[in-house]
Amino acid sequence: MKLLATYHSIVDCDIGEGTVVRDYVNLYGCRIGRDCKIAAYVEIQRGVVIGDRCKIEAFAFIPSGVTIGNEVFVGPHVCFTNDLHPRAVGDWNITPTVVKDGASIGAGSVIVCGVTIGEGAMVGAGSVVTKDVPAGATVVGNPARPIRRA
Repeated sequence: MKLLATYHSIVDCDIGEGTVVRDYVNLYGCRIGRDCKIAAYVEIQRGVVIGDRCKIEAFAFIPSGVTIGNEVFVGPHVCFTNDLHPRAVGDWNITPTVVKDGASIGAGSVIVCGVTIGEGAMVGAGSVVTKDVPAGATVVGNPARPIRRA
């Protein structure tokens, strides 16, 4: 790992060789593969797995329950969720989300938990993904709908 950060919180993480981490990140209990780029102001929570050669842009939020494959792009301000029925008080249940190899998620998108984004799929900027995205498809809008299928 190449830490290019003065201000950061990195606790109990497995970070692969060649991965670059920038300032103001919160990484804890996650696994990040080799040759990734983690931009400033990113939070990656406990149990998250990120593959090799991924690029996670500034202000992305990746909570527990998310698994990201190899060569995935996560644009700036992308927000994943991990609970279908969030409450301020009481128990909560993590609902897993999977992003497969080669997928790209555009800036400002929201990924509602429980979906799978298929291999090589593209999520347009500002989209709200509420359902699975097929491999190779491009989805846009709120809710995200296919505009191109593989």
